[in-house]
Amino acid sequence: MSTAVAAPAHAGERPTESQLLEITASVETPALFDDEAGGDADADDPAIWVNRADRERSRVIGTAKNGGLRVYDLAGREVQSISPPEGGRFNNVDLVTGFGRGRQDYAVVTDRGLDKLRIFRIEASGRLTDVTAVDAPLLFSKDDAEVETQATGYGLATYGKYAIVSRRHTTRLGIFRLEERKNTVSYRITDTLDLPKQFPLANGTTWTPCLEPGEEPQIEGMVVDADAGVLYTAQEDVALWKIRLDRDQFAGVPRIVERVAEFGAKGTYDPETEECTLGEPAPEAGRIRADVEGATIYPTGKRDGYLVVSSQGDSKFYVYDRRTNRPIKSFQVIDGKRADGVQHSDGAAATSVALPGYPNGLLVLHDGENKPDDGRVSTNFKYIDWKKLGLKG
Repeated sequence: MSTAVAAPAHAGERPTESQLLEITASVETPALFDDEAGGDADADDPAIWVNRADRERSRVIGTAKNGGLRVYDLAGREVQSISPPEGGRFNNVDLVTGFGRGRQDYAVVTDRGLDKLRIFRIEASGRLTDVTAVDAPLLFSKDDAEVETQATGYGLATYGKYAIVSRRHTTRLGIFRLEERKNTVSYRITDTLDLPKQFPLANGTTWTPCLEPGEEPQIEGMVVDADAGVLYTAQEDVALWKIRLDRDQFAGVPRIVERVAEFGAKGTYDPETEECTLGEPAPEAGRIRADVEGATIYPTGKRDGYLVVSSQGDSKFYVYDRRTNRPIKSFQVIDGKRADGVQHSDGAAATSVALPGYPNGLLVLHDGENKPDDGRVSTNFKYIDWKKLGLKG
């Protein structure tokens, strides 16, 4: 097990705010409702599966927490719905391609309700089939009683035959190796790493983020840059981190790409409102309004391209140069003719592969405040044509 040590942000300075680009979504998926009538479905994290044989039959796969998993076509239509097992709650999803003897593609999901990974084989048609081994182990908990505390598998990012999983309410990350067993897939842990819980400030003091008592500053949004051997991970109330990987191990000292805007702000937790009242942030704070959330990479070459990160607190997104992590652009998805905007976004996914209707690639974003909501809590996913960002495709 490794323990991380905080390091300076990019160039040691607070990134400057660039002009905010306003764009609109081309497509949205059907609304999901987080109530009994809607099956407690709450959209959270998307992944884009490219059908290499027939790109028109590519799919967007999205988690719906207690509502399980949803599969959509490129027009945003739901083509498959998968319910979680009893007690399950699907949180994040990512893809593994060309895995195993059959070189097949899989969707890997964190089941935070049961502290397990769920693995789904993606058929040529785009249909998903659950192939999780019956004896797949718990991710972090030692037994079912510990699972009940819900300090379970949470965020997720995949690379090669590995899945990196974060543990809810803690700073822990684990690397898990996927293992093929006849017609099923299981996994085993190969390494762990704990990001910091307290942070030194430039004025010589130490800062601890304000959270509910007993909780640590957790991690959810993650993406692996496999070509660079790097994990980008979003510690929600702290910063976006860059962590080197060495096959199935964490390597080197994690470094901060950018801190949240609330970094260093002393806080007081109110148990009645379950909210924190914050003071002034430290001078070294960044632009991202907590929570820092969904992270995805749009590649334009082996090492070139863009890293996109969600600033959930103010419904913005920040774009960084993939090679240097230099801030490039910020944007917001506003209401348009075809779909409403994106608020309080969690998960994100991007592909630079040309798809029907998206010749420069596709960006899919979770919308945490879908409209119109008919007086009910509504979420969904928005499809963004990459060319609207005005970046090299």
